[in-house]
Amino acid sequence: MAASAFSTDERAAVYRAIETRRDVRDQFLPEPLPDALVTRLLSAAHSAPSVGFMQPWNFIVVRDEARRGQVFEAFQRANEEAASMFEGEARDKYRTLKLEGIRKAPVSICVTCDPTRAGKVVLGRTHNPRMDSFSTVCAVQNLWLAARAEGVGVGWVSIFHERDVKQVLGIPDHVEIVAWLCLGYVDKLYAEPELAVKGWRQRLALEELVFSDAWGVKATGAVP
Repeated sequence: MAASAFSTDERAAVYRAIETRRDVRDQFLPEPLPDALVTRLLSAAHSAPSVGFMQPWNFIVVRDEARRGQVFEAFQRANEEAASMFEGEARDKYRTLKLEGIRKAPVSICVTCDPTRAGKVVLGRTHNPRMDSFSTVCAVQNLWLAARAEGVGVGWVSIFHERDVKQVLGIPDHVEIVAWLCLGYVDKLYAEPELAVKGWRQRLALEELVFSDAWGVKATGAVP
């Protein structure tokens, strides 16, 4: 089947999912996610592109409260370390952010990357050994956009020592944890990214980030 553009409504839906996707930290509802829905989200993730078609990802679906509680404890320890890295007003503002997704979301998915899956020499990874991890991030983004279309909130937790979470879930040493995702229904999403709403950082202007043909050369024309 030849490639063709989506219809106007289909294109609008794709861009809406992209533009309204949010990182949810605290607003999860306790209602469980149906198994069929979780399977659809995992299928979307598994449809992601991967360098050399190596498909390096695994998805550990974690519903058990005890395991999630252990991961939350690991997060808390790392979060205290993270807070101490900021100074003054930034530290105070950091401490006001509610980061309760691990405990409040009814399900978590630990997304991992196995660099050995396609062997030692992988097409496309010969000169950039991180391409397997980058491919796994594409799977995360696929899941996130599919979740937005399904009305499911997602939060990406990255504040933990990998060894702590590996111990809780029995993940082999050679496998990398790329993302801990919290998933659940939410009553509402922020109109803008939460960190922008709460004054942490604002979105950069696109025209400041696009160069033409070489670094530092301002683009003209298509960029607003």
